[in-house]
Amino acid sequence: MISFNFGGMKGISGRLFLSCWLVFSLHVATNTVREIYLALAIGDHFSFRVDEYGGMHPDLFEKPGYGWHIGNNPGASMLAAVPYALARPVVDRVVARVNAQRAASKAEPPAYNSPWPMAQNFYKEAWRRGFDVKFGLAAIIMQAFCMAPISAAGVVLMYWLLRAVFDSERIALWLSLLYAFGTPLFFRTGYLNQNMIAGHFAFAGFLLLWNPWGLDWRPRTRILLAGLAGGICLLMDYSGAVALGVLGLYGLWKERRVSTPLWYAGGAAGPVLLLWFYQWRSFGNPFLPGQHWMPPVQWIERGYQGVSGPQLDLLWMLAFDYRFGLFVAGPLFLLALAAPFAARRLPRVELHAMLIMFAVFWVFFSGVNYTRLQFNTGIRYLAPVFPFMFVPAAAVLVRLPLRLSCLIGVVAVFQAWCLAMHRDVERGLGVLDPMLHVLTGGFRLPLLTVLSRIGSGAEFLAQGVSPLPLFVLTGAVLYVLWRPGERAR
Repeated sequence: MISFNFGGMKGISGRLFLSCWLVFSLHVATNTVREIYLALAIGDHFSFRVDEYGGMHPDLFEKPGYGWHIGNNPGASMLAAVPYALARPVVDRVVARVNAQRAASKAEPPAYNSPWPMAQNFYKEAWRRGFDVKFGLAAIIMQAFCMAPISAAGVVLMYWLLRAVFDSERIALWLSLLYAFGTPLFFRTGYLNQNMIAGHFAFAGFLLLWNPWGLDWRPRTRILLAGLAGGICLLMDYSGAVALGVLGLYGLWKERRVSTPLWYAGGAAGPVLLLWFYQWRSFGNPFLPGQHWMPPVQWIERGYQGVSGPQLDLLWMLAFDYRFGLFVAGPLFLLALAAPFAARRLPRVELHAMLIMFAVFWVFFSGVNYTRLQFNTGIRYLAPVFPFMFVPAAAVLVRLPLRLSCLIGVVAVFQAWCLAMHRDVERGLGVLDPMLHVLTGGFRLPLLTVLSRIGSGAEFLAQGVSPLPLFVLTGAVLYVLWRPGERAR
């Protein structure tokens, strides 16, 4: 059995989890995405209505008789609401004190020196409504205690799988660190994101069905839990239907029994029923998605609410667009395309299943016209395929000469780290822009960048604050965590 433990091989899992959690949290970004509003409503009022935030985000809309809601599935918000609700006593006290001081001083909103006018207007409106501090604290809490630990757990899952595949702790550890910090997973973990969470659950469901460790669980138990993971993917986002379907077909291939679909559906039933309950309470219809009720927005006229058939230009953009293409934001994934010819360690069925997962997601999103809008947030829609593409890429990487593998790894980590630090791919050279900014302007952290743009209340940050002290402190903690022990290798 595999479990968290700080002894022997199992201790590596625990230290890997804590290390990734720490580094991911250090690179928190304060983006107030739509999922945060619903998480706040659940944590504050145990409600799905986001009326108090109406008009603050283009994906918030009002349905007469039902109030304001977000135009997406609620899964990520439900998870993030848990740590926020636990931290509410502190958040409420800080927000109340700051707002009381502002009311007494009758101050005006300070300038927010962002290059984007919409961000400037958003900050001004949030300040006037007394939400700016609340949004910032909520984003930090939800990233540090929801998004970051989930991604860290995904890295540990990757470590467990790679150790079983390569039968080497050292190879598995280095490759899992490369997965964490050398792929867009690093960037995507910066703030609450339902696509990346869906990817982690889809990968967990896939491993349950694969069972590379030979766990002596009953097949129906693994199928039931895999169905639960697939259902959670759907609860996160309607694109999770792709993962739900592919996992179901893979499970049926692995366990060719009449009862397999029944157990799988039974596992998925809970999250699906919760999604239907949310849609019924929010919109009055349990089966129609939230997007059905959205007012007209860009691209909505194509197909059903912006979803149409596959388009060749979108296929190309999803793969190679200079701002968000999968193989541009994560060049390491290109190695996965050679896996059918070079990855001897991977079983053929599992290798093909992982590549099929990528292909189906790729084709599916080529019909979702909203994927054209990724330029303002970076790679997002294909986030669920990150773990499925990394495993075959890793199998190819280990077959290359050691020096070449190390060079590829160093370049991948540099690019991914720059992307996690700078985050801006909308202007200039897209994905290359963060690397140029880091090379010319030095290291940075997203939170410090935001604080340095506030024109009042953080003047000491106006010239920018070096993140190096935080990097040194983090390095010291990591050294203590990984210092040579009794069973050092």
